Amino acid sequence: MDKSIFTQHISRQFNEELEDIVNRVMTMGGLVEQQLQDAVTALSEGDTELAERVVTRDYQVNAMEVDLDDECTHILARRQPTASDLRLVMAVIKTITDLERIGDEAERVGKMALHLLEQDRQASPMAEIGQLGEYVNRMLHNALDAFTRMDPEAAVKTAQMDINADSQYELIMRQLLKQMKEDPESIPRMMDIIWAVRSMERIGDRSRNICEYVIYFVKGKDVRHTSFEKMAEEATGDRR
Repeated sequence: MDKSIFTQHISRQFNEELEDIVNRVMTMGGLVEQQLQDAVTALSEGDTELAERVVTRDYQVNAMEVDLDDECTHILARRQPTASDLRLVMAVIKTITDLERIGDEAERVGKMALHLLEQDRQASPMAEIGQLGEYVNRMLHNALDAFTRMDPEAAVKTAQMDINADSQYELIMRQLLKQMKEDPESIPRMMDIIWAVRSMERIGDRSRNICEYVIYFVKGKDVRHTSFEKMAEEATGDRR
C-alpha cells in the first residue's frame, strides 16, 4: 500500500486508523477474489465440493463488511474528517458495499453450479462462460490493485475492461437463447446458466464502481454515470 495517499495528521493514531481500514478492505477483497475464482472453477469443472464451499463461506464476507462499516462510522464520528480524509472514508464505505455484493454474486454462481450438477453431472457449461468468469475476476483484481495504490490511471484502464465484459456477456446470452429455442427441454438448465452469467456481468459492473471510487478519492471528481472518455479526462485533472 502506498502510504503517500494519506494526509499526515498530528494524531498518529488517526493515520493508523486510516491505514487500517484500507488494509482491511484489501483483506476483504482477497477473500472475495477467492470466492469468485472458486465459483467460476466449480461451474466450469463441475466441482460440487468447491461450489458448496463458496456458498457456505459467504458469511465471512458479510461479517467483514459489517465490521468495516462500523469502524468507518466510528471514524466519521470521532475524527470528523474533511477533504481527502473524508473522501477516503467514503470511498472505503462504497467499496466494501460493492465487495459484499460481488460476494453475493459469487455465491449465486456457486448455487447455480450446484443446481446444474444436480440436473446433469456429465454436461458442462460452454467454455465461453469460464472465460467470462476469469475475465471479470481479473477485472476485480485490477480494480483492487488500483484501489491499493489509489492510481486513477490504472482505475480508468480497468474500468474500460467492462466494455469487453459486456460484449462477452451479450455473445453468451445470444448463444444460450438460441439453444433454448432449438431445444426447449434444455430451458431449465439454460436458465441456471443465464443466472450465473448475469452474476458475472454484474461483478464486472461493480468492479468498475470500485475504479470510480479511486478517481473520486484522488481527484475529488464523481465520475459515476459518465462516459469512459469523461472518466479518463477527470482522472488526469488536478487533485482538489
